[in-house]
Amino acid sequence: MYVCICNAVTEKMIRQAAAEGVHSLGELTRRTGCSGECGSCADLAAQVLRDAHRRKRAAFSLPLVAQAA
Repeated sequence: MYVCICNAVTEKMIRQAAAEGVHSLGELTRRTGCSGECGSCADLAAQVLRDAHRRKRAAFSLPLVAQAA
């Protein structure tokens, strides 16, 4: 799904940027151009970025730590 029409940035591209260490909308804008033109996608882009980081944390939740102990 396209999140930023102005710069053709997709949800997949935002998730990839998150996996590569992007943590803020400013970083995302510098990396992909998302939200750099009209800004109407900023809220959705930030939500996708937060969701990507939540999913990453959930993948390494407490049960994994318990197994290592």
